[in-house]
Amino acid sequence: MPSLVARALSLAFRVARKRQMETVEGARRRIGEPKDDPAPPAWVAKRHGITRRTVGRFDSYTVLPREETPGKAVLYVHGGSYISEISPWHWVLISRMADAGCRVEVPLYGLAPQHTHREAFGFLQAVYRELLEHVDADRTVFAGDSAGAGLALALTQTLPEVDLPRPARLILVSPWADLSMSNPDIVEVEGDDPWLSPVGLKEAARVWAGGDDLADPRLSPINGVLSGLPPVDLYIGTHDVFLPDTRRLHALIAEAGGAVDLHEEEGAFHVYPLVPVPEGSRARARIIGTVQEL
Repeated sequence: MPSLVARALSLAFRVARKRQMETVEGARRRIGEPKDDPAPPAWVAKRHGITRRTVGRFDSYTVLPREETPGKAVLYVHGGSYISEISPWHWVLISRMADAGCRVEVPLYGLAPQHTHREAFGFLQAVYRELLEHVDADRTVFAGDSAGAGLALALTQTLPEVDLPRPARLILVSPWADLSMSNPDIVEVEGDDPWLSPVGLKEAARVWAGGDDLADPRLSPINGVLSGLPPVDLYIGTHDVFLPDTRRLHALIAEAGGAVDLHEEEGAFHVYPLVPVPEGSRARARIIGTVQEL
């Protein structure tokens, strides 16, 4: 059973977050709203060494531990349905990763509707190439949540095309792995999800795709090459509309001969490891433990 805090937040999310995205009109208004400031909160800047640089057309943050030169790294791709900037909850997990002795690279890829997926991959590949000047690939993790988790998986699939080595591990939290939202089992979960609506997600997917087929692996990496991936950790709650596709992704990676662990939290909502609830705290501790083992 979910914690009392998680149940209270679920009620708040249902009103504040899900309602607007339950209609096409509401989703379009949300997509067209001005983007938030992506800068890290002041407490993060005070706790860590942070720099921001431009790579091509977009910016990327580097977050470093204060007391050591890190020999391992995380490339963290934030979520937000491809329409929202990085949030304070993301920065909490990023800060914990830096506390674990990691160099954390945080690329600010362009968001819809101003940008599409076609601009993301060259940028992310360039950020990763620069990261490898500081840390070896076998001590690097790609991590992400929601849309960012799907993008991190798709990025990994593109690396052979540009002669870049794959990272040592993938940590994917509530991955949006299939932008078509066509899995028939989603209907069974939709009512339990207090946060996400397939209606709004499909509209966000449409603008991010920029007219391209949603089945394209760069949009829906569940359709991409799943053999040869590094070990993958999947985190998902049972009250998350991405649950059916995450289970399917787990099965497909295993069928392709990959090492993959599915961490499924009963009653938990979308991206619960980022949220200040007991379930999230346990998941964050597990994620940080994995990063520390690099």
